[in-house]
Amino acid sequence: MDGDAVLTVAVLAVMGAGLISNRLSPAAGLLGAVGGLFLLGVIGADAAFSGFSNPAPITIGALYVVAGAVTKTNALQPIVARVLDRGSGNRAALIRLLAPASAASAFLANTPIVAMLVPAVRSWAERYGRAASRFLIPLSYATILGGAITAIGTSTNLVLGGLLQSVGEDELEMFELARFGLPLAGAGLVLIVVAAPWLLPDRRDPEATGEGRSYLVSMEVVEQGAFDGQSVEAGGLRHLQGVFLVEVERQGTVIAPVAPTFVLRGGDRLTFAGRVDLVVDLQAMAGLASAEDPHLEAVDSDDHTFFEAVVGAASPLSGRTLAEAGFRSRYQAAVVGIHRSGAPVEAKFGQVRLRVGDTLLVLAADGFDQRWSNHSDFLLVSRLGGSPPRATRRAPVALAAVVALVVLPAAGVLSVLEAALIAAGAVVVGGVLTPREAREAVDFSVLITIGAAFGLGAALDEAGLAENLADGIVTGFDFLGDAGVVLGIVIAAMLLTELITNVAAVALVFPVALEAAAQAGLDPRTLALGVAVAASASFLTPIGYQTNTMVYGPGRYRFTDYLRLGVPMSILTLALLTTLVAAAA
Repeated sequence: MDGDAVLTVAVLAVMGAGLISNRLSPAAGLLGAVGGLFLLGVIGADAAFSGFSNPAPITIGALYVVAGAVTKTNALQPIVARVLDRGSGNRAALIRLLAPASAASAFLANTPIVAMLVPAVRSWAERYGRAASRFLIPLSYATILGGAITAIGTSTNLVLGGLLQSVGEDELEMFELARFGLPLAGAGLVLIVVAAPWLLPDRRDPEATGEGRSYLVSMEVVEQGAFDGQSVEAGGLRHLQGVFLVEVERQGTVIAPVAPTFVLRGGDRLTFAGRVDLVVDLQAMAGLASAEDPHLEAVDSDDHTFFEAVVGAASPLSGRTLAEAGFRSRYQAAVVGIHRSGAPVEAKFGQVRLRVGDTLLVLAADGFDQRWSNHSDFLLVSRLGGSPPRATRRAPVALAAVVALVVLPAAGVLSVLEAALIAAGAVVVGGVLTPREAREAVDFSVLITIGAAFGLGAALDEAGLAENLADGIVTGFDFLGDAGVVLGIVIAAMLLTELITNVAAVALVFPVALEAAAQAGLDPRTLALGVAVAASASFLTPIGYQTNTMVYGPGRYRFTDYLRLGVPMSILTLALLTTLVAAAA
């Protein structure tokens, strides 16, 4: 390798280490890598920043606006209610849930779809005595599969479309990916419906079983309040429905178990365990005050309510304590409970370093979910203690925008970019979103990630690494013929998706695929389509794809739970996609 190739490998290695360890967000990692390669002279300005003039980031930004309109109007809620509001076997329920979710994710970003469905699925599971853990990983996987069907189903596909145009190829047609994505979605859904009830754990929500605990919450007895001088039983704290008193801490001494006759005093710290909605009710109980956050009173007023928020991989909270992150000043909210990997966190919250997938019980002003649901700080924000908002009279405008976004490019009337911009403009002009709401619906960190990804692909190409890697794949898998070349490319894309991001994976593997196709005499466009589908196939970890992380906390999953269904899903994807692409190329 020459000097440029060595520098490129070094920069990519540093970027990969930062992304895998969560020390860098995808946007910071990719942009930093591209900037470093530019400053080192590996690529010029045109190549480094070509992604920001490519149609892909603009198209994705417009799609975020349309998805924000659908989310705000809850236009899909009537459909969700009809799909879930039945009781039957787990497999029948999975079919009714996953088929429409997968179909919807072919035309809308899967992130808002999962955000809308997670609270509904959890509520439904509780109502019918089911384990939400049997449904939420399948929901994430189904939306991933659906996103591989159309040109607008996921950011990965839109990035591929931009990359194809950058090398002089035609724009990606609306259903061009369907020849690979549709069979994979069908086979994948069948596997999920058959295997998920066997393979996934039965981790019921605490409120569904009464055995587990959603949260531990500490409260202090208010001096001269209703409980000061009262025994536990006389104060009504012994037989709380769905909540029980775990221990009492008095002047550094812990009393557990707590006898019914134990007399409480002002300043006692009481630790309660129980279901989330009833733990929330404790906050309003006269004579008790939160012991966890001394600043809680600053955000406690009549217009405040409780939310659950899931920490994302790109969140500034990850790896930091609440104090280090300045949680209260940044979000104007207070954390009163933390739930991690299916169990409450048994520590003082000020000492807890937050992790990706942690679910926070937050007290904040009404509207906290609208302000932060479209930011990378939280992957999922759901309001507690109330039903979701009803679809507004402007819901038809949002749905009409989605229909136009699909039909016009498919009919060849407009390009995907033109249709996306018109649809985004329509929901603003139609009054569904205000200009401010439209701006807040766009996740600019994703757009930065996508724009920077093009520069990484260009660096691989210009440094000669794409040719070297392609040569290694063609030579290494030569004994399997054309199918071996496809297999090597698919493995590379799937592996990079799990380790870094789907956008970076498609950008890095794309030039390698073109070189491999040239060396093996395969159709480069067909192989590129296979790269896009493979780069979306993240089934092994909760951090490889956003929707996997979103269901991590609400499903009470552990990291290894994803392997139970993810390994067979990955094997199916590898085998079926390799066969389909090799036959078509």
